[in-house]
Amino acid sequence: MGDSLSLLERSDLRRQCRGKRIALAILLGLVVIFFFLSLMVGPANIGMGNSFLALFGVGEASSVRIVQKIRLPETIAAVVAGAGLSIAGLMMQSTLKNPLASPSTLGVSNAAVFGANLSIIAFAGGFLNTGNHPDQFMTGVNPYATGLVAFGFALLSSFAILILCRIRSFAPEVVVLAGLAMGTVWTALTSLLQYYATDVGLSAAVVWSFGDLSRATFETDWIMFAVVLAAGAFFYFFQWKFNVLSGDEAVASSVGVRVALLRFVALAVSSLVTAVCVSILGIIGFVGIICPHAMRRIVGNNHRFLIPGSLLSGSLLLLISMVVSALVGNGSALPVGAITALLGGPFFLYLVFAKKGEKA
Repeated sequence: MGDSLSLLERSDLRRQCRGKRIALAILLGLVVIFFFLSLMVGPANIGMGNSFLALFGVGEASSVRIVQKIRLPETIAAVVAGAGLSIAGLMMQSTLKNPLASPSTLGVSNAAVFGANLSIIAFAGGFLNTGNHPDQFMTGVNPYATGLVAFGFALLSSFAILILCRIRSFAPEVVVLAGLAMGTVWTALTSLLQYYATDVGLSAAVVWSFGDLSRATFETDWIMFAVVLAAGAFFYFFQWKFNVLSGDEAVASSVGVRVALLRFVALAVSSLVTAVCVSILGIIGFVGIICPHAMRRIVGNNHRFLIPGSLLSGSLLLLISMVVSALVGNGSALPVGAITALLGGPFFLYLVFAKKGEKA
């Protein structure tokens, strides 16, 4: 009887794994479909057939230029950044054991916004330079410098939080509270900067904060891809440790998992991924909340499937948002961050009230 029960259990396990692999294959297929679809829709009225041909250099020169030089880097950025923000959210939720944790939990996004505002308003062409002269302002702005400053402040904030929490033995609730407090400080500093900004500088700073794929280039795509690939490989290599950590910490320690160190490294890598994506594209919220939760419902809590599922679902969500923004923009693509916020706001409320209902 014991042997037959064991066989039944193994058969059920194989069936579950097969179902999860099928779900991942479907996700991959959807990512491929929306990848090509996002290349075929946009403000320029090229047409789907001509857009597809232009991808391979066939057709009018203007169409080829739009598809290959503008739409393609934006679409690649959607795939890479969506995957990165999603996996960062998954790791934060897994290590902190908090379903509401996301890349914004550590104040990384808020710090990046402050850095970008500092670069645009104070240094690049704001109140220290050009006043209200748009021509001078646009000449002085260096988008790469803005991204680097935003990246620097994002890393500064995240590592400050991690070091402070390391002192307090890395209690998950301390990380969340410290991150929220740090995020509030960065937001207050950003408001002070914007208060003294010129009209032109303020407008540029606000526009930067929008999650906008249009600022992506092949160079920035390669940077994001390298960071997200390395982070994804790292997380997948140690996926068994994250499975153990999701249970009792005492059990995890008993099997050789250094809980505090694993939590520190995972949050540091997640913060790095978030900082890179946000410093290049601006704020794209809720991807790190929506996608990991959706994948937990589809493939369960095993990080062997949860990690690739989160990567694929993040890419899919950003691609869908990109297509929606192009279709409803009435001649101009809306910031994709606004679309993800519209999707993520109700989902976030659902998580809050569902969690409250469970406690009741």
